[in-house]
Amino acid sequence: QALDEEYLKCDAQFGGVDQRKIFTYAEKYLPSLGYAKRAHLMNPMVPGLTGAKMSSSEEDSKIDLLDSAASVKKKLKKAFCEPGNIADNGVLSFCKYVIFPVALKGESFLIERPDAHGGNANYANFEDLEKDFGAEKVHPGDLKGAVEKYLNKLLDPVRKTFEQPELVKLSKAAYPPPPKVKPSGGKGGKAGAAAPQTDEIIPSRLNMKA
Repeated sequence: QALDEEYLKCDAQFGGVDQRKIFTYAEKYLPSLGYAKRAHLMNPMVPGLTGAKMSSSEEDSKIDLLDSAASVKKKLKKAFCEPGNIADNGVLSFCKYVIFPVALKGESFLIERPDAHGGNANYANFEDLEKDFGAEKVHPGDLKGAVEKYLNKLLDPVRKTFEQPELVKLSKAAYPPPPKVKPSGGKGGKAGAAAPQTDEIIPSRLNMKA
């Protein structure tokens, strides 16, 4: 893994704090082999939408850069968001690490809800939102609806950029759709019927290292 940065010719590596040891190893030993010393950036480990560690191999645990609005809605609807639980809450983590520092751009975080359910709520900082969610003053469904709105607002320009033909081609080459699989024709399936193939571009982990 340490050699990846040399053979990928990247300028820096980005990863979670769980990669600290391999980053330290690369900084210490790669220059002694004549390779350039790279910068290493780390971010906190955050829970995924399923409540466990966010993983690139678990599709429903994360939001990808080019996830469609429908996919974002589906993932958030399924996301673990237990009332009052602020410890293993991936939805709250998106608020803390993505929406408040990146998406709001100085605005307050707005949760829209009918008057019968307390009316709209505005939050100028994440700490107040976390406190109210922990006290069960914010319903998980209302939080998910607000997070969905802000994530789509953040992702829309990225989706638009990747509508360019050359980027569509690049994405499909990097992340080809799964091959069609014919069912065995056993119980519960129709013999000879192929599974539907999706044309949705899903570049799950775009490599931004270089």
